[in-house]
Amino acid sequence: MIRKLFRFLFKSLLWFFVISIGLVIVFKWMPIPVTPLMVIRTVEQKMDGKDIVWKHDWESIDHISKNLQLAVICSEDQNFLNHHGFDMKAIEKALVYNKKGKRTRGASTISQQTAKNVFLWPQRSWLRKGLEAYFTFLIELIWSKERIMEVYLNSIEMGNGIYGAEAAAQHWFKRSAANLRQQEAAAIAAILPSPLRYRANPATSYIQGRKNWIMRQMRFFGPLNYD
Repeated sequence: MIRKLFRFLFKSLLWFFVISIGLVIVFKWMPIPVTPLMVIRTVEQKMDGKDIVWKHDWESIDHISKNLQLAVICSEDQNFLNHHGFDMKAIEKALVYNKKGKRTRGASTISQQTAKNVFLWPQRSWLRKGLEAYFTFLIELIWSKERIMEVYLNSIEMGNGIYGAEAAAQHWFKRSAANLRQQEAAAIAAILPSPLRYRANPATSYIQGRKNWIMRQMRFFGPLNYD
């Protein structure tokens, strides 16, 4: 009985590794049509009796404004181009901050957020965090930084039923993702910590403050180069 149990667990783990690595390899080139969060949000809207909103238009990185690429880096993960999926300094700072205060501060990188958005569910748990670390390691190993950014900007939630840069640009500013101006890109980046709570346009005083900070960071950061 114990031998059969171990055999089952071994086969299950083996299949998990084969399927997960296969998916990461396939998604290195293939557009990702749907994520777990998109499905979860649709079910929530249905259960709450709300109109179902699902706007998601995949665009290649060449058709997404460099302004938006730079804005999310400055807002979410300024060491994105230098780390290998995990920003240890940010994690250390978050641990110190969380010990002192009542509010918690996260330290997820763009790579970690991409791994969670594409392969996992949003609720926090030790299991999800462990799987997030595993998938983060895989995408950093197999994908380029530019591909991680492309998937991130096409998958992330940017409003109620709004997923990805193109849908967000059309929803908030009635223009394509390729033509987003600096202020518009910064406004979208400013709402990412809580896209269901905040609006990119018109911006509240809080979002306007975050937008101004992001634009200052963009000027300090300089030109974006993935090489």
